[in-house]
Amino acid sequence: MLVGALYNIVDQIFIGNGVGYLGNAATNIVYPFTVIALSLSLLIGDGASALFSLNLGKKDYEKANIGIGNSITLLLIVSILIALFGFIFTESILHIFGVTSGSYQYAKDYYQIILIGIPFSIITTGLNGIIRADGSPKFAMFATLIGALLNIVLDPVAIFIFNLGVKGAAIATIVGQIISCIITLLYFIKPKKVKLSKETLKLDSSICKNIIMLGISSFITQISIVIVIAVANNIIVKYGALSKYGADIPLSVVGIVMKVFAIVIAIVIGITIGSQPIIGYNFGAGNKECVKKTFRLIIITNTIIGIIAFIIFQFFPQYIINIFGSESPLYNEYAIMCFRIYLAGIIFTCITKCCSIYLQSIGKPVKSMILSLLRDIVIFIPTLIILARLYGVVGMLWAALIADVVSFIIAIMILMNNDKKDKKIVVTEKSISSDINKLPKQLVITIAREYGSGGRYVGKLLAEKLNIKFYDKEIIRLASKESGLNKDYIEDNEQVKNSFNIFYNNDDEIFIAEKKSY
Repeated sequence: MLVGALYNIVDQIFIGNGVGYLGNAATNIVYPFTVIALSLSLLIGDGASALFSLNLGKKDYEKANIGIGNSITLLLIVSILIALFGFIFTESILHIFGVTSGSYQYAKDYYQIILIGIPFSIITTGLNGIIRADGSPKFAMFATLIGALLNIVLDPVAIFIFNLGVKGAAIATIVGQIISCIITLLYFIKPKKVKLSKETLKLDSSICKNIIMLGISSFITQISIVIVIAVANNIIVKYGALSKYGADIPLSVVGIVMKVFAIVIAIVIGITIGSQPIIGYNFGAGNKECVKKTFRLIIITNTIIGIIAFIIFQFFPQYIINIFGSESPLYNEYAIMCFRIYLAGIIFTCITKCCSIYLQSIGKPVKSMILSLLRDIVIFIPTLIILARLYGVVGMLWAALIADVVSFIIAIMILMNNDKKDKKIVVTEKSISSDINKLPKQLVITIAREYGSGGRYVGKLLAEKLNIKFYDKEIIRLASKESGLNKDYIEDNEQVKNSFNIFYNNDDEIFIAEKKSY
C-alpha cells in the first residue's frame, strides 16, 4: 500500500523540482482518476482475498478457489473498461477535477500517458491482495516494490536528462506498473493454496456479489478520496481566485497535502489489510481470541503511526514542503497552514480506517461501509462547502479535523455495540451453567449453526462450563479409528440416510462407531 502511494508522491516531488507548482497542480487534477482505478481494483482484490480467507477458515476450498477465479476475470474486464472510458471522456474528466487554464496542458500531457498504465495497475493491485491471502506477502511486496523503484530511478532521468517534464514522469510511472504486473502474473504459475481452472474463471453471480460486498469498504474508502478531491478542487478554483493566494497555489498545496496524507493512510491500511487473512481465517474457524489479539495489535500499531505523523505535520511542515521544490513565501505560508490544520486529526483517522477494515475482515460489510462513508462523504464534504463559503480557502481546511473527530467517536460506538452482541453468548452460557447438578448423567448437546454465529465457540465454552466432552469434527476422526472407515466417507454420509442398500446398512455402522467414541 505504501509503495502504491509512492507512485504518485514520487512524481509530485520530481515534477515540483523540475517543472514547478503548475506541474504539481496538474498531477493533482489527474490523481483522482488514478484513485478511481485503484478503488475498483481494491473492491475486487480485497473482497476476493477476504472471501478466500473466510472460506479457508471454514475448509470450503471449492468456494475459495471459485472466488479467486471470478476475481481475476472481473479485474480483466474492469481494467479494460476503465481505460477506454478514460480515453473517450478525457476533456470532461479534466474539467470535472478542476483543471485551470494555467495547468491544462500539463494535466492533459500527464493524463494521456498515465491512462496506458491504468489496466496494468488495476490487475497488479487486485492480484496483490490475493497473493497475500494465499500466504505469500513477501512476493506481493516484491512485485510492487520493483515497479516503484523503477519509477524512482526513471523519473529524474526522464525529467532532467531528457527534459520530458510531466510526460517523462508519466512514462516512468507506467513502465514501473507494467513490470510489476508481469511479475505479479508470474506468481499464478505455481501458487500455494489457490487452484485455478477454466471453471473457476467463469463468473458466478452469487460469488461476485460476495466479493463486491466484502470489498465495498475498500472501494468506498478510495472513491471517497476522489469525491473529496473533486469537490475541494472546484471549491479552490472558485474561492481561491478571491483570496490573496489565487487558485493555482491552493490547488497545488492541497494536492501535495492529500498525497502525503495518503502515504500515512496507506501504511495504516497496509498493516490492517495485512492482518485481514489472519482475522478472516480465525473468525471463520471460530477462534475469537486470536481475532481480538490481532485487532488489539493493529490498533496499537496504527495509533503510534498516527502520533508520529501528527508530530511531524505540526512541528516540521516546512521540511516536507521543501521536498516538493522551493516556492514563494506566499506559497509556503498557505502550505504550512494546510499541513497543520488539515492533518490535525490524523491520529483519529488512523484508528477509524483500521476499524473499518477490521469490520470488513470479520464479514460485517454494512458496518464497514458506514464507517468508510462517514468521514469523507457524510461529514467532510458538507462541512467543507459550508466553511469555504463562510471563510474561503483558509476556513475550508478545518473541515478535515471536524470530520476526523466525529467519525472517530462513531467508530468507537459501532465497535462497542458489536462487542456487546458478542458478549450475549457468555450471558446465555452462565444462565445454563447455574443448574449443572440437575443435568442428566448421559447428555448430548447438538448445536445448529450458520457462518458468523460463533457456534463452535459457543459449544466449546458450554462444554467447559458443563464439564462435558467437546467433539465438533473430532468425533469423525475417532469414529474413523474405531470403525476403520475413511474420514471423508464418514463426513459425507453420517447425516445422509441410505435407502438403497437393504443388505448392508452403512449408516448403522457409522452410528455405532460414533457412539463408541463418546
